[in-house]
Amino acid sequence: MENILYEQQGFIGIITINRPKAMNALNSQTLQELDQTLDAIDVNSVRCVIVTGAGDKSFVAGADIAQMSTATRKEGEEYSAMGNAVFRKLEQLPVPTIAAINGFALGGGCEIAMSCDIRMCSDNAIFAQPEVGLGITPGFGGTQRLPRLINIGKAKEMIYTTNVIKAEEALKLGLVTYVYKPEELMPAAMKLAEKIAKMAPIAVRASKKAINEGLQVDIDKAVAIEVKAFATCIETEDQRGSMKAFVEKTKFEGFKNK
Repeated sequence: MENILYEQQGFIGIITINRPKAMNALNSQTLQELDQTLDAIDVNSVRCVIVTGAGDKSFVAGADIAQMSTATRKEGEEYSAMGNAVFRKLEQLPVPTIAAINGFALGGGCEIAMSCDIRMCSDNAIFAQPEVGLGITPGFGGTQRLPRLINIGKAKEMIYTTNVIKAEEALKLGLVTYVYKPEELMPAAMKLAEKIAKMAPIAVRASKKAINEGLQVDIDKAVAIEVKAFATCIETEDQRGSMKAFVEKTKFEGFKNK
């Protein structure tokens, strides 16, 4: 692939948006390659995925403005639908995802970050939804995920005004959970991914599914989802083995994803 790099280190998959000369902007080709990359991830051998951008200036600087500038309404709708479909695929990936935000996260960059489970950034990161300043709305989920993640009034302010949010404010708002120096970001993301990878994969995936589905329904339906998730973990080799070791106070050799 030309615009997406993918590598696997142990149980960790790393997706890198690789258009540094274009600040890693998301054109149709990049979205298509990202879609193909997500389809190709072996979720039986990968236990956590990190998403980041090439270079040290930009995570993803948004959608490709040059591509959109002459689009017809039909082409615009198709482009937005494509981006939303790919980001939903990322959001629904069975394994946990971490956005390592190394610089600008504007428009589509903020939106792809919000599609990940956990967001951490470098202290030079900048977040914004600048679309209304270009005559459009956010098109890859910004109007829907941002108000779900931070204070709704602040989300509306960011979208209505295109105001820029720096790393420390993003941390205070809950848009990210950690801020690091640029050189510390990827090591910190790897450390967190490796910690997740050491946990029981079946239980982690069931937890992700229960959280995501439960947030979309009322509490009674949500706890029913949790009951089902809990039950899917019972009688697995990992559950039996780890609990046996706990009860017998013996060493557990590690989770096998079985």
